[in-house]
Amino acid sequence: MDAVEKAGSGHPGTAMSLAPAAYLLFQRAMRHDPTDPNWIGRDRFVLSAGHTSLTLYIQLYLSGYGLTLDDLRRLRQWDSLTPGHPEHGHTAGVETTTGPLGQGLGNAVGMAMAARRERGLFDPDAEPGRSPFDHHIWCVVSDGDIEEGISHEASSLAGHQKLGNLIVIWDDNRISIEDDTLIAKSEDVVKRYEAYGWHTLSVDWTQSGDYAEDVQALHEALEAAKAETDRPSFVRLRTIIGWPSPNKQNTGKIHGSALGAEEVAATKQVLGMDPAKTFDVPAEVLQHAREVAARGRHEHAEWEHGYRRWRSAHPERAAELDRISHRELPAGWAGALPSFDVGGSISTRKASGEVLSALAPVLPELWGGSADLAESNNTTMKGEPSFIPEEFQTKEFPGNRYGRTLHFGIREHAMGAILNGIALHGGTRPYGGTFLVFSDYMRPSVRLAALMKLPVVYVWTHDSIGLGEDGPTHQPIEHLWSLRAIPGLDVVRPADANETAAAWKAVLEHTDRPAALALTRQNLPVLEGTSADGVAHGGYVLREASDGQPKVILIATGSEVEIAIHGRELLESQGIPARVVSMPCVEWFKGQDSAYRQTVLPSSIRARVAVEAGIALGWHEFVGECGEVVSLEHFGASAPYRTLYEQFGLTAERVAAAARASLAKLGQDKGETTGN
Repeated sequence: MDAVEKAGSGHPGTAMSLAPAAYLLFQRAMRHDPTDPNWIGRDRFVLSAGHTSLTLYIQLYLSGYGLTLDDLRRLRQWDSLTPGHPEHGHTAGVETTTGPLGQGLGNAVGMAMAARRERGLFDPDAEPGRSPFDHHIWCVVSDGDIEEGISHEASSLAGHQKLGNLIVIWDDNRISIEDDTLIAKSEDVVKRYEAYGWHTLSVDWTQSGDYAEDVQALHEALEAAKAETDRPSFVRLRTIIGWPSPNKQNTGKIHGSALGAEEVAATKQVLGMDPAKTFDVPAEVLQHAREVAARGRHEHAEWEHGYRRWRSAHPERAAELDRISHRELPAGWAGALPSFDVGGSISTRKASGEVLSALAPVLPELWGGSADLAESNNTTMKGEPSFIPEEFQTKEFPGNRYGRTLHFGIREHAMGAILNGIALHGGTRPYGGTFLVFSDYMRPSVRLAALMKLPVVYVWTHDSIGLGEDGPTHQPIEHLWSLRAIPGLDVVRPADANETAAAWKAVLEHTDRPAALALTRQNLPVLEGTSADGVAHGGYVLREASDGQPKVILIATGSEVEIAIHGRELLESQGIPARVVSMPCVEWFKGQDSAYRQTVLPSSIRARVAVEAGIALGWHEFVGECGEVVSLEHFGASAPYRTLYEQFGLTAERVAAAARASLAKLGQDKGETTGN
């Protein structure tokens, strides 16, 4: 109450009613060591209901993670360790950035999957519960998390995967910003989770008619959840939001705003506290709470004995764990990347699939799949088993619980959040695929991956009108620049198979940000002169002007690079020297120093054309006021892709015409003698 009152904004109600549950988790249920927040054997705690950030901050303070009372006083202030919603990498003990409702639940599912995958990589033969890699993922969710559609996708998949290491606690307080949730929700949530295949338990602190915080009953439920190893557990906890506030408990008023000085004082009186004191934590209370640190260190030491035995018994696996945990790539790994013969023809999605299969033996940390589009996205590593309980494997996709190929089902929303959870859990590198147009379903998760600087890879295929007959519903037009607008996301659109292999290399060498590969359905020629180093720089000269003195520069990405090359040929035949720049990644190119950028796009050459099968938007920065953009400013249509490119003017002739128009703006249009 004091923290929100001082900040002038925040969410006090849920933190008040969840205080006993949070204290029980951190003091008794969870295995954690406040003196080592990065201990790999720890349980993970995800506060999916990120708006109630104080639920977490107060336990981090009481447990001894480094937060102080002054940090709580500075809730939601500039440069504080207690921002409005928990932020991963900013505050010790915060496992993921939460706030957009439902995302944390998806993260928790990803963490549970990653824990199982990592056990399979490093200690697959240990008895259940006896491996140093066995631990639980705890997640607290609110009504808002449960209502968001992503919760259905993530929870359905978690039940199917039988993630017995996942325990979710639902704060069933029946209040949201619009007050009583009955106005918008009436389904039986527990039965819904039973239908998903979860182990469900209920604890009702209102069942006696009076409100009684029966912590023992909750403790027993959590112990029962920990004992269930073949299903995820869903614990319904019926609370009254804002209890024991005498006038605002059980109302929407206490959900998302300060109580006000009078109500804070009245609540403290109900609790037998001095209303004149703020942020009052008696020394003996803090000393008692901090005893959890000693217990955590003891558990950590006990775990360490087993961990050391494992390392001694499996030195090669231990070395692999060390490498993967530090996100280091093995020596010589890039030698496994395939190369493709110039003159051939292959779609970049298929080339990407060949890259993944080639990397499988040398990068065990790399794993992933797609949202039911494996055959279209080419995301299945050849010969690798699926990640699936044995009873659900199929003829097409044999596998086991420790497998490698992920099957998200048609659940793009959940896939995005799960990929983040996998990346957050440890050192493995996840990827997930769908059509580029459906990246919209994943956008909140992609944004959070960029915010948290997670090395997640998105394999987004069918990247333009080039997918043809499927028509405008499946043809991305605005998506490339919409995604490029996300700070910290690398959008990579390779021009051919060899650029695709180089793109994968560059992406995997980056460990501090997510990347999206935009790949073609249609075959593209394998071009002469592509450069892996050039791709890593984001843009490079693919074709120089015939005399080395270009009058115009043609910039293109992906499938339009071929068009730019043909446009250059037309211009050269007309006596106009032209350079072609392949720019697979705008973000990488802009990250280069000025000297390099000038070698590719000299400021002295102002006649420029950008070519991309999507909206022009950001290309104006590169072509300048005298440049032209050959783009698509409307939705596509259903027809063979060559017809679409022709009808919509994405042709070499149009590129050459645009180049001449740019030259004309500069007064460099070459005329002819025609007589009087």
